[in-house]
Amino acid sequence: MRYLFKVQAPLPVAYKGVRLDCGYRIDIIVEKKLIIELKVVEKLLPIHIAQILTYMKLANVSVGLLMNFNVQLLKDGGIKRYVL
Repeated sequence: MRYLFKVQAPLPVAYKGVRLDCGYRIDIIVEKKLIIELKVVEKLLPIHIAQILTYMKLANVSVGLLMNFNVQLLKDGGIKRYVL
């Protein structure tokens, strides 16, 4: 079935011959071309950046948005774009 976007999409992971059907869950994936990771944190940390980059690499998606809703305005540091 074709979809425009999927929420809480499972991301399978294989490591040392062991496959997990749902190793991670992507918050939102749009047309298998964009990953959106949602946060509500005081400040985006390097672990959040590593998380979205990992999801992008494993899902073979080249563009990702990391969004933090704990800001007055999203344009003031609440949204970051990453490209592989």
